[in-house]
Amino acid sequence: MVVLLDYGAGNVRSVTNAIKCLGETVTIVSHIKDIQSADKLVFPGVGNFGSMMRILNEKNYIRALKDFLKSGKPFLGICLGLHALFEGSDEAPNVKGLGILPGTVKRFDIDLSVPHIGWNGIAIKKPSTTFNSLNGNEKFYFVHSYYVVPENDDDILTTTNYGLEFVSSVRTGNITATQFHPEKSGDAGLTVLKNFLDPSDSIEAPTYTLKETRLAKRIIACLDVRSNDRGDLVVTKGDQYDVRENGDVRNLGKPVVLARRYYQEGADEITFLNITGFRDFPLEDMPMIEVLKQTSENVFVPLTIGGGIRDYTDKNGRNYTALEVAAEYFRSGADKISIGSDAVLIVEEFLRTGKKTGKSSIEQISAVYGNQAVVISIDPRRIYVASPDDGKHNVIKSQINGPNGESYCWYQCTIKGGREGRDVDAVTLARVCEKLGAGEILLNCIDRDGTNSGFDIELINAVKNAVSIPVIASSGAGCAEHFYEVFLKTEAESALAAGIFHRKEIPIAKVKKYLYNRVEVRV
Repeated sequence: MVVLLDYGAGNVRSVTNAIKCLGETVTIVSHIKDIQSADKLVFPGVGNFGSMMRILNEKNYIRALKDFLKSGKPFLGICLGLHALFEGSDEAPNVKGLGILPGTVKRFDIDLSVPHIGWNGIAIKKPSTTFNSLNGNEKFYFVHSYYVVPENDDDILTTTNYGLEFVSSVRTGNITATQFHPEKSGDAGLTVLKNFLDPSDSIEAPTYTLKETRLAKRIIACLDVRSNDRGDLVVTKGDQYDVRENGDVRNLGKPVVLARRYYQEGADEITFLNITGFRDFPLEDMPMIEVLKQTSENVFVPLTIGGGIRDYTDKNGRNYTALEVAAEYFRSGADKISIGSDAVLIVEEFLRTGKKTGKSSIEQISAVYGNQAVVISIDPRRIYVASPDDGKHNVIKSQINGPNGESYCWYQCTIKGGREGRDVDAVTLARVCEKLGAGEILLNCIDRDGTNSGFDIELINAVKNAVSIPVIASSGAGCAEHFYEVFLKTEAESALAAGIFHRKEIPIAKVKKYLYNRVEVRV
Protein backbone atom coordinates (compact mmCIF):
# COMPACT_ATOMS: atom_id res chain seq x y z
CA MET A 1 0.00 0.00 0.00
CA VAL A 2 1.38 3.39 -1.04
CA VAL A 3 0.54 6.07 1.49
CA LEU A 4 0.91 9.75 0.71
CA LEU A 5 1.52 12.23 3.52
CA ASP A 6 -0.71 15.25 2.89
CA TYR A 7 -0.07 18.18 5.20
CA GLY A 8 -1.66 20.68 2.79
CA ALA A 9 1.10 20.82 0.18
CA GLY A 10 0.11 22.06 -3.25
CA ASN A 11 1.44 19.13 -5.28
CA VAL A 12 -0.57 16.34 -3.65
CA ARG A 13 -2.94 15.81 -6.59
CA SER A 14 -0.04 15.80 -9.07
CA VAL A 15 1.90 13.18 -7.10
CA THR A 16 -1.23 11.08 -6.62
CA ASN A 17 -2.04 11.18 -10.33
CA ALA A 18 1.52 10.24 -11.28
CA ILE A 19 1.47 7.21 -8.96
CA LYS A 20 -1.98 6.15 -10.20
CA CYS A 21 -0.72 6.48 -13.77
CA LEU A 22 1.82 3.78 -12.88
CA GLY A 23 -0.93 1.40 -11.77
CA GLU A 24 -0.70 1.84 -7.99
CA THR A 25 -3.41 2.69 -5.49
CA VAL A 26 -2.77 5.65 -3.22
CA THR A 27 -4.06 6.23 0.31
CA ILE A 28 -3.94 9.76 1.70
CA VAL A 29 -2.90 10.09 5.34
CA SER A 30 -5.83 11.17 7.50
CA HIS A 31 -4.65 9.69 10.80
CA ILE A 32 -1.44 8.64 12.53
CA LYS A 33 -2.40 5.00 11.97
CA ASP A 34 -2.18 5.52 8.20
CA ILE A 35 1.53 6.30 8.57
CA GLN A 36 2.10 3.38 10.90
CA SER A 37 0.43 0.87 8.56
CA ALA A 38 2.02 2.10 5.32
CA ASP A 39 4.11 -0.27 3.22
CA LYS A 40 5.61 2.66 1.29
CA LEU A 41 5.40 6.31 2.27
CA VAL A 42 5.65 9.29 -0.08
CA PHE A 43 6.16 12.73 1.45
CA PRO A 44 5.64 15.49 -1.17
CA GLY A 45 6.04 19.10 -0.23
CA VAL A 46 6.10 22.63 -1.56
CA GLY A 47 6.10 25.91 0.30
CA ASN A 48 7.56 27.13 3.54
CA PHE A 49 9.69 24.94 5.85
CA GLY A 50 8.36 26.54 9.03
CA SER A 51 4.72 26.20 7.95
CA MET A 52 5.27 22.54 7.04
CA MET A 53 6.84 21.61 10.39
CA ARG A 54 4.18 23.53 12.30
CA ILE A 55 1.39 21.58 10.58
CA LEU A 56 3.16 18.24 11.12
CA ASN A 57 3.41 19.05 14.81
CA GLU A 58 -0.22 20.18 15.03
CA LYS A 59 -1.35 16.92 13.46
CA ASN A 60 0.92 14.91 15.82
CA TYR A 61 2.59 13.23 12.84
CA ILE A 62 6.19 13.75 13.95
CA ARG A 63 6.67 10.65 16.11
CA ALA A 64 4.92 8.31 13.65
CA LEU A 65 6.93 9.79 10.78
CA LYS A 66 10.25 9.33 12.59
CA ASP A 67 9.32 5.75 13.49
CA PHE A 68 8.51 4.98 9.87
CA LEU A 69 11.80 6.47 8.65
CA LYS A 70 13.70 4.24 11.10
CA SER A 71 11.70 1.12 10.19
CA GLY A 72 13.52 0.31 6.95
CA LYS A 73 10.34 0.60 4.86
CA PRO A 74 10.63 2.48 1.54
CA PHE A 75 10.31 6.26 1.86
CA LEU A 76 10.34 8.91 -0.88
CA GLY A 77 10.58 12.60 0.00
CA ILE A 78 10.05 15.31 -2.62
CA CYS A 79 11.33 18.91 -2.32
CA LEU A 80 10.25 19.96 1.21
CA GLY A 81 9.92 16.26 1.92
CA LEU A 82 13.70 16.19 1.43
CA HIS A 83 14.31 19.29 3.57
CA ALA A 84 12.24 17.87 6.42
CA LEU A 85 14.73 15.03 6.90
CA PHE A 86 17.44 17.43 8.10
CA GLU A 87 18.00 19.26 11.37
CA GLY A 88 16.82 22.71 10.31
CA SER A 89 16.55 25.29 7.55
CA ASP A 90 17.62 28.89 6.95
CA GLU A 91 14.02 29.47 5.85
CA ALA A 92 12.81 29.08 9.44
CA PRO A 93 15.89 29.36 11.71
CA ASN A 94 14.09 28.60 14.96
CA VAL A 95 12.20 25.55 13.69
CA LYS A 96 13.60 22.04 14.06
CA GLY A 97 13.40 19.51 11.26
CA LEU A 98 13.00 15.76 11.75
CA GLY A 99 16.75 15.36 12.26
CA ILE A 100 16.91 11.95 10.56
CA LEU A 101 19.94 13.06 8.53
CA PRO A 102 22.71 15.28 9.93
CA GLY A 103 22.96 18.58 8.11
CA THR A 104 20.95 21.66 7.34
CA VAL A 105 19.15 23.54 4.55
CA LYS A 106 20.63 26.74 3.12
CA ARG A 107 19.37 29.47 0.80
CA PHE A 108 21.05 30.04 -2.54
CA ASP A 109 23.53 32.93 -2.35
CA ILE A 110 24.56 33.11 -6.00
CA ASP A 111 24.75 35.52 -8.91
CA LEU A 112 21.79 33.90 -10.66
CA SER A 113 18.03 34.20 -10.39
CA VAL A 114 16.52 32.71 -7.25
CA PRO A 115 14.34 30.63 -7.06
CA HIS A 116 16.07 28.03 -9.20
CA ILE A 117 13.16 27.22 -11.51
CA GLY A 118 13.27 24.90 -14.49
CA TRP A 119 14.70 21.73 -15.97
CA ASN A 120 18.22 20.79 -14.92
CA GLY A 121 20.34 17.65 -15.01
CA ILE A 122 21.76 15.41 -12.31
CA ALA A 123 25.19 13.92 -11.70
CA ILE A 124 24.85 10.55 -9.97
CA LYS A 125 27.37 9.95 -7.18
CA LYS A 126 26.71 6.30 -6.36
CA PRO A 127 24.89 3.26 -7.77
CA SER A 128 21.16 3.22 -7.14
CA THR A 129 18.05 1.57 -8.52
CA THR A 130 16.40 5.00 -8.40
CA PHE A 131 17.68 5.92 -11.85
CA ASN A 132 17.54 2.53 -13.51
CA SER A 133 16.47 2.62 -17.21
CA LEU A 134 17.67 6.21 -17.56
CA ASN A 135 20.75 7.22 -19.55
CA GLY A 136 22.01 9.99 -17.27
CA ASN A 137 21.32 12.83 -19.69
CA GLU A 138 17.74 13.48 -18.62
CA LYS A 139 16.60 16.74 -17.10
CA PHE A 140 14.26 17.01 -14.12
CA TYR A 141 12.04 19.85 -12.93
CA PHE A 142 13.31 21.97 -10.03
CA VAL A 143 11.60 24.85 -8.24
CA HIS A 144 13.29 25.96 -5.00
CA SER A 145 15.27 28.68 -3.24
CA TYR A 146 16.88 26.40 -0.63
CA TYR A 147 19.09 23.31 -0.90
CA VAL A 148 20.25 20.64 1.54
CA VAL A 149 23.81 20.42 2.88
CA PRO A 150 24.33 16.91 4.34
CA GLU A 151 27.17 16.40 6.82
CA ASN A 152 27.63 12.82 5.62
CA ASP A 153 28.86 12.55 2.01
CA ASP A 154 27.68 8.93 1.93
CA ASP A 155 24.08 10.21 2.00
CA ILE A 156 24.49 12.10 -1.28
CA LEU A 157 22.91 10.39 -4.28
CA THR A 158 23.07 13.16 -6.91
CA THR A 159 24.27 16.72 -7.35
CA THR A 160 23.23 19.50 -9.74
CA ASN A 161 24.91 22.75 -10.81
CA TYR A 162 23.25 26.13 -10.42
CA GLY A 163 25.80 28.75 -9.48
CA LEU A 164 27.32 26.05 -7.28
CA GLU A 165 27.17 22.27 -7.06
CA PHE A 166 24.31 21.45 -4.70
CA VAL A 167 22.86 18.15 -3.51
CA SER A 168 19.79 17.29 -5.59
CA SER A 169 18.93 13.93 -4.00
CA VAL A 170 19.95 11.72 -1.09
CA ARG A 171 19.69 8.05 -0.30
CA THR A 172 20.45 6.14 2.87
CA GLY A 173 19.02 2.68 3.46
CA ASN A 174 15.45 2.69 2.18
CA ILE A 175 15.17 6.47 2.46
CA THR A 176 15.29 8.32 -0.87
CA ALA A 177 14.52 12.01 -1.28
CA THR A 178 14.81 14.37 -4.24
CA GLN A 179 15.02 18.13 -4.60
CA PHE A 180 13.49 17.86 -8.07
CA HIS A 181 9.84 16.95 -8.65
CA PRO A 182 9.53 13.56 -10.37
CA GLU A 183 5.77 14.03 -10.69
CA LYS A 184 6.46 17.10 -12.87
CA SER A 185 9.45 15.72 -14.78
CA GLY A 186 7.71 13.96 -17.65
CA ASP A 187 8.76 10.44 -18.63
CA ALA A 188 12.04 10.64 -16.71
CA GLY A 189 10.23 11.54 -13.51
CA LEU A 190 7.68 8.78 -13.97
CA THR A 191 10.58 6.32 -14.35
CA VAL A 192 12.03 7.48 -11.01
CA LEU A 193 8.64 6.98 -9.35
CA LYS A 194 8.27 3.53 -10.96
CA ASN A 195 11.69 2.48 -9.68
CA PHE A 196 10.69 3.54 -6.17
CA LEU A 197 7.31 1.80 -6.30
CA ASP A 198 8.64 -1.48 -7.67
CA PRO A 199 12.40 -1.81 -7.10
CA SER A 200 12.16 -5.55 -7.87
CA ASP A 201 11.94 -4.55 -11.54
CA SER A 202 15.16 -2.53 -11.22
CA ILE A 203 18.80 -3.49 -11.23
CA GLU A 204 21.65 -1.67 -9.59
CA ALA A 205 22.41 1.15 -12.01
CA PRO A 206 26.03 2.06 -12.64
CA THR A 207 27.50 5.37 -11.56
CA TYR A 208 27.30 7.73 -14.49
CA THR A 209 30.22 9.86 -15.61
CA LEU A 210 30.09 12.96 -13.47
CA LYS A 211 29.44 16.16 -15.37
CA GLU A 212 28.51 19.78 -14.89
CA THR A 213 24.77 20.09 -15.38
CA ARG A 214 23.05 23.05 -17.03
CA LEU A 215 19.67 24.66 -16.53
CA ALA A 216 17.55 24.54 -19.69
CA LYS A 217 15.66 27.46 -21.16
CA ARG A 218 11.95 26.72 -20.87
CA ILE A 219 9.40 26.83 -23.68
CA ILE A 220 5.96 27.45 -22.20
CA ALA A 221 2.58 27.00 -23.87
CA CYS A 222 -0.08 29.46 -22.72
CA LEU A 223 -3.80 28.83 -22.98
CA ASP A 224 -6.13 31.81 -22.58
CA VAL A 225 -9.37 30.22 -21.40
CA ARG A 226 -12.85 31.72 -21.24
CA SER A 227 -16.49 30.91 -21.92
CA ASN A 228 -17.77 31.71 -25.38
CA ASP A 229 -21.21 33.17 -26.06
CA ARG A 230 -22.77 29.70 -25.83
CA GLY A 231 -21.23 29.00 -22.43
CA ASP A 232 -18.60 26.53 -23.64
CA LEU A 233 -15.13 26.78 -22.09
CA VAL A 234 -12.67 27.35 -24.95
CA VAL A 235 -9.08 28.32 -25.59
CA THR A 236 -8.97 31.65 -27.38
CA LYS A 237 -6.34 34.13 -28.51
CA GLY A 238 -6.59 37.81 -29.23
CA ASP A 239 -4.67 40.39 -31.16
CA GLN A 240 -3.59 43.00 -28.62
CA TYR A 241 -6.04 41.34 -26.21
CA ASP A 242 -9.10 41.49 -28.52
CA VAL A 243 -10.36 37.88 -28.57
CA ARG A 244 -13.39 38.37 -30.82
CA GLU A 245 -13.54 37.66 -34.54
CA ASN A 246 -16.65 38.55 -36.56
CA GLY A 247 -18.41 39.22 -33.27
CA ASP A 248 -17.75 35.80 -31.73
CA VAL A 249 -15.10 34.68 -29.25
CA ARG A 250 -12.29 33.09 -31.26
CA ASN A 251 -12.35 29.33 -30.51
CA LEU A 252 -9.02 27.54 -30.91
CA GLY A 253 -9.84 24.32 -29.10
CA LYS A 254 -10.67 22.63 -25.82
CA PRO A 255 -8.31 23.38 -22.88
CA VAL A 256 -7.70 19.80 -21.70
CA VAL A 257 -7.14 18.49 -25.22
CA LEU A 258 -4.70 21.25 -26.14
CA ALA A 259 -2.79 20.91 -22.87
CA ARG A 260 -2.33 17.20 -23.49
CA ARG A 261 -1.11 17.90 -27.03
CA TYR A 262 1.46 20.42 -25.83
CA TYR A 263 2.73 18.01 -23.19
CA GLN A 264 3.23 15.37 -25.86
CA GLU A 265 4.99 17.91 -28.11
CA GLY A 266 7.52 18.70 -25.38
CA ALA A 267 6.23 21.83 -23.62
CA ASP A 268 8.25 22.48 -20.46
CA GLU A 269 5.30 24.10 -18.70
CA ILE A 270 1.67 24.89 -19.42
CA THR A 271 -0.07 28.06 -18.28
CA PHE A 272 -3.82 28.54 -18.09
CA LEU A 273 -5.03 32.14 -17.90
CA ASN A 274 -8.71 32.49 -17.04
CA ILE A 275 -9.13 35.78 -18.87
CA THR A 276 -12.57 36.49 -17.42
CA GLY A 277 -11.27 35.95 -13.89
CA PHE A 278 -11.17 39.64 -12.99
CA ARG A 279 -14.99 39.75 -13.23
CA ASP A 280 -15.97 36.30 -11.97
CA PHE A 281 -15.36 34.62 -8.63
CA PRO A 282 -12.98 31.70 -9.37
CA LEU A 283 -14.46 29.31 -6.81
CA GLU A 284 -17.78 29.51 -8.65
CA ASP A 285 -16.02 28.79 -11.95
CA MET A 286 -16.18 25.03 -11.55
CA PRO A 287 -15.41 24.26 -15.24
CA MET A 288 -12.01 25.94 -14.86
CA ILE A 289 -11.23 23.96 -11.72
CA GLU A 290 -12.32 20.80 -13.54
CA VAL A 291 -9.93 21.67 -16.40
CA LEU A 292 -7.08 21.68 -13.90
CA LYS A 293 -8.13 18.38 -12.35
CA GLN A 294 -8.47 16.63 -15.70
CA THR A 295 -5.24 18.06 -17.09
CA SER A 296 -3.20 16.98 -14.06
CA GLU A 297 -4.31 13.37 -14.61
CA ASN A 298 -2.08 12.92 -17.66
CA VAL A 299 0.10 16.01 -18.03
CA PHE A 300 3.24 15.65 -15.94
CA VAL A 301 4.88 19.03 -16.33
CA PRO A 302 4.24 22.16 -14.21
CA LEU A 303 0.82 23.82 -14.50
CA THR A 304 0.27 27.50 -13.76
CA ILE A 305 -3.15 29.13 -13.50
CA GLY A 306 -4.13 32.77 -13.30
CA GLY A 307 -7.28 34.86 -13.19
CA GLY A 308 -9.27 36.27 -10.28
CA ILE A 309 -6.93 35.23 -7.48
CA ARG A 310 -7.86 37.90 -4.95
CA ASP A 311 -9.96 38.55 -1.86
CA TYR A 312 -13.65 38.25 -2.66
CA THR A 313 -17.06 38.61 -1.02
CA ASP A 314 -19.80 36.52 -2.61
CA LYS A 315 -23.46 37.43 -3.08
CA ASN A 316 -24.28 35.95 0.34
CA GLY A 317 -21.75 38.14 2.12
CA ARG A 318 -19.22 35.32 2.67
CA ASN A 319 -15.64 36.59 2.58
CA TYR A 320 -12.92 34.56 0.87
CA THR A 321 -9.22 35.40 1.02
CA ALA A 322 -6.88 35.18 -1.94
CA LEU A 323 -5.13 32.39 -0.05
CA GLU A 324 -8.34 30.33 0.02
CA VAL A 325 -8.85 30.85 -3.71
CA ALA A 326 -5.24 29.89 -4.48
CA ALA A 327 -5.46 26.84 -2.18
CA GLU A 328 -8.38 25.48 -4.20
CA TYR A 329 -6.37 25.85 -7.40
CA PHE A 330 -3.37 24.12 -5.81
CA ARG A 331 -5.56 21.28 -4.56
CA SER A 332 -6.97 20.91 -8.08
CA GLY A 333 -3.55 20.39 -9.68
CA ALA A 334 -1.91 23.79 -10.12
CA ASP A 335 1.78 24.15 -9.24
CA LYS A 336 1.94 27.93 -9.49
CA ILE A 337 -0.62 30.70 -9.51
CA SER A 338 -0.43 33.88 -11.57
CA ILE A 339 -1.60 37.24 -10.21
CA GLY A 340 -2.28 40.01 -12.71
CA SER A 341 -4.57 42.98 -12.14
CA ASP A 342 -4.59 42.53 -8.37
CA ALA A 343 -0.79 42.84 -8.31
CA VAL A 344 -1.02 46.34 -9.81
CA LEU A 345 -3.47 47.46 -7.13
CA ILE A 346 -1.31 45.91 -4.40
CA VAL A 347 1.78 47.75 -5.66
CA GLU A 348 -0.10 51.04 -5.88
CA GLU A 349 -1.06 50.68 -2.20
CA PHE A 350 2.50 49.77 -1.25
CA LEU A 351 3.86 52.84 -3.09
CA ARG A 352 1.30 55.01 -1.30
CA THR A 353 2.15 53.77 2.20
CA GLY A 354 5.66 52.36 1.83
CA LYS A 355 4.66 49.43 4.06
CA LYS A 356 3.99 45.73 3.73
CA THR A 357 0.70 44.65 5.25
CA GLY A 358 1.17 40.90 5.21
CA LYS A 359 -2.40 40.71 3.93
CA SER A 360 -1.96 41.09 0.18
CA SER A 361 -2.49 38.04 -2.01
CA ILE A 362 1.21 38.00 -2.88
CA GLU A 363 2.29 37.99 0.76
CA GLN A 364 -0.36 35.53 1.96
CA ILE A 365 0.26 32.91 -0.71
CA SER A 366 4.06 33.08 -0.70
CA ALA A 367 4.12 32.80 3.10
CA VAL A 368 2.36 29.41 2.93
CA TYR A 369 3.34 27.96 -0.44
CA GLY A 370 6.68 29.69 -0.96
CA ASN A 371 7.61 32.50 -3.34
CA GLN A 372 8.27 29.99 -6.13
CA ALA A 373 4.50 29.39 -6.28
CA VAL A 374 3.63 33.04 -7.04
CA VAL A 375 3.97 34.38 -10.58
CA ILE A 376 3.21 38.03 -11.37
CA SER A 377 1.66 38.55 -14.80
CA ILE A 378 2.43 42.07 -16.04
CA ASP A 379 0.50 43.52 -19.00
CA PRO A 380 2.25 46.74 -20.04
CA ARG A 381 2.09 48.99 -23.10
CA ARG A 382 4.63 51.52 -24.33
CA ILE A 383 4.17 55.18 -23.49
CA TYR A 384 6.52 57.36 -25.57
CA VAL A 385 8.04 60.51 -24.07
CA ALA A 386 10.35 63.12 -25.51
CA SER A 387 12.79 63.22 -22.61
CA PRO A 388 14.32 60.80 -20.08
CA ASP A 389 13.65 63.36 -17.34
CA ASP A 390 10.61 61.71 -15.82
CA GLY A 391 10.95 61.50 -12.07
CA LYS A 392 7.93 59.26 -11.67
CA HIS A 393 8.56 56.40 -14.12
CA ASN A 394 11.45 54.24 -15.26
CA VAL A 395 12.17 55.66 -18.71
CA ILE A 396 14.40 53.84 -21.20
CA LYS A 397 16.07 54.82 -24.49
CA SER A 398 13.99 53.27 -27.23
CA GLN A 399 15.41 51.80 -30.41
CA ILE A 400 12.01 52.36 -32.02
CA ASN A 401 10.85 55.96 -32.26
CA GLY A 402 7.37 56.97 -31.21
CA PRO A 403 4.63 58.39 -33.47
CA ASN A 404 6.00 61.92 -33.03
CA GLY A 405 9.66 60.98 -33.21
CA GLU A 406 10.04 60.36 -29.46
CA SER A 407 13.16 58.36 -28.62
CA TYR A 408 12.27 57.44 -25.02
CA CYS A 409 9.49 55.39 -23.47
CA TRP A 410 8.21 53.80 -20.28
CA TYR A 411 5.95 50.78 -19.90
CA GLN A 412 2.56 51.48 -18.39
CA CYS A 413 0.96 48.65 -16.43
CA THR A 414 -2.66 47.83 -17.21
CA ILE A 415 -5.48 45.94 -15.53
CA LYS A 416 -8.75 44.34 -16.62
CA GLY A 417 -7.33 42.60 -19.65
CA GLY A 418 -5.45 45.67 -20.87
CA ARG A 419 -8.50 47.91 -20.88
CA GLU A 420 -7.40 50.23 -18.07
CA GLY A 421 -3.99 51.86 -17.78
CA ARG A 422 -2.49 52.74 -14.39
CA ASP A 423 0.16 55.23 -13.34
CA VAL A 424 2.80 52.65 -12.45
CA ASP A 425 5.51 51.25 -14.72
CA ALA A 426 6.46 47.62 -15.31
CA VAL A 427 9.93 47.93 -13.78
CA THR A 428 8.57 49.37 -10.54
CA LEU A 429 5.82 46.76 -10.42
CA ALA A 430 8.29 43.89 -10.81
CA ARG A 431 10.63 45.25 -8.12
CA VAL A 432 7.88 45.76 -5.56
CA CYS A 433 6.28 42.37 -6.26
CA GLU A 434 9.64 40.66 -5.68
CA LYS A 435 9.95 42.53 -2.38
CA LEU A 436 6.45 41.36 -1.39
CA GLY A 437 7.30 37.71 -2.03
CA ALA A 438 6.73 36.91 -5.70
CA GLY A 439 9.05 34.30 -7.22
CA GLU A 440 8.67 34.81 -10.96
CA ILE A 441 7.59 37.44 -13.51
CA LEU A 442 5.46 36.67 -16.58
CA LEU A 443 6.18 39.66 -18.79
CA ASN A 444 3.62 40.28 -21.51
CA CYS A 445 3.54 43.20 -23.96
CA ILE A 446 0.26 44.53 -25.31
CA ASP A 447 2.00 46.25 -28.23
CA ARG A 448 3.50 42.96 -29.45
CA ASP A 449 0.57 40.66 -28.67
CA GLY A 450 -0.60 38.83 -31.81
CA THR A 451 1.83 40.68 -34.10
CA ASN A 452 4.28 37.78 -34.70
CA SER A 453 6.99 40.45 -34.81
CA GLY A 454 9.15 39.08 -32.00
CA PHE A 455 9.49 39.70 -28.27
CA ASP A 456 10.02 43.21 -26.90
CA ILE A 457 13.71 42.88 -26.08
CA GLU A 458 13.95 46.34 -24.50
CA LEU A 459 11.10 45.67 -22.09
CA ILE A 460 12.49 42.27 -21.09
CA ASN A 461 15.98 43.65 -20.43
CA ALA A 462 14.61 46.59 -18.43
CA VAL A 463 12.63 44.30 -16.11
CA LYS A 464 15.21 41.49 -15.98
CA ASN A 465 17.93 43.93 -14.92
CA ALA A 466 15.69 45.22 -12.12
CA VAL A 467 14.91 41.93 -10.35
CA SER A 468 16.72 38.82 -9.12
CA ILE A 469 13.84 36.39 -9.75
CA PRO A 470 13.23 34.51 -13.03
CA VAL A 471 11.48 36.24 -15.93
CA ILE A 472 9.24 34.63 -18.56
CA ALA A 473 9.22 36.50 -21.89
CA SER A 474 5.81 36.66 -23.56
CA SER A 475 4.00 38.28 -26.52
CA GLY A 476 5.13 38.57 -30.13
CA ALA A 477 6.67 35.21 -31.02
CA GLY A 478 6.11 34.36 -34.67
CA CYS A 479 8.89 31.92 -35.56
CA ALA A 480 11.61 29.78 -33.97
CA GLU A 481 14.17 32.51 -34.57
CA HIS A 482 12.29 34.79 -32.19
CA PHE A 483 12.83 32.33 -29.33
CA TYR A 484 16.55 32.21 -30.09
CA GLU A 485 16.69 36.01 -30.26
CA VAL A 486 15.11 36.47 -26.83
CA PHE A 487 17.50 33.97 -25.23
CA LEU A 488 20.48 35.47 -27.06
CA LYS A 489 19.75 39.12 -26.28
CA THR A 490 18.25 38.84 -22.78
CA GLU A 491 18.77 36.78 -19.64
CA ALA A 492 15.14 35.61 -19.57
CA GLU A 493 14.88 32.05 -18.30
CA SER A 494 11.78 31.16 -20.31
CA ALA A 495 9.74 32.14 -23.36
CA LEU A 496 6.00 31.73 -23.68
CA ALA A 497 3.74 31.63 -26.72
CA ALA A 498 0.12 30.89 -27.48
CA GLY A 499 -1.39 31.62 -30.91
CA ILE A 500 1.41 30.16 -33.02
CA PHE A 501 1.14 26.91 -31.07
CA HIS A 502 -2.68 26.81 -31.12
CA ARG A 503 -2.84 27.40 -34.88
CA LYS A 504 0.00 24.92 -35.50
CA GLU A 505 2.00 27.59 -37.29
CA ILE A 506 5.09 26.27 -35.54
CA PRO A 507 5.08 23.20 -33.26
CA ILE A 508 6.90 23.25 -29.94
CA ALA A 509 9.11 20.39 -31.12
CA LYS A 510 10.23 22.50 -34.09
CA VAL A 511 11.13 25.40 -31.80
CA LYS A 512 13.24 23.10 -29.64
CA LYS A 513 14.89 21.50 -32.66
CA TYR A 514 15.93 24.95 -33.86
CA LEU A 515 17.24 25.92 -30.41
CA TYR A 516 19.16 22.66 -29.92
CA ASN A 517 22.94 23.30 -29.94
CA ARG A 518 22.21 27.04 -29.87
CA VAL A 519 20.92 27.28 -26.29
CA GLU A 520 20.39 24.68 -23.57
CA VAL A 521 16.96 23.08 -23.92
CA ARG A 522 15.22 19.95 -22.69
CA VAL A 523 14.77 17.44 -25.52
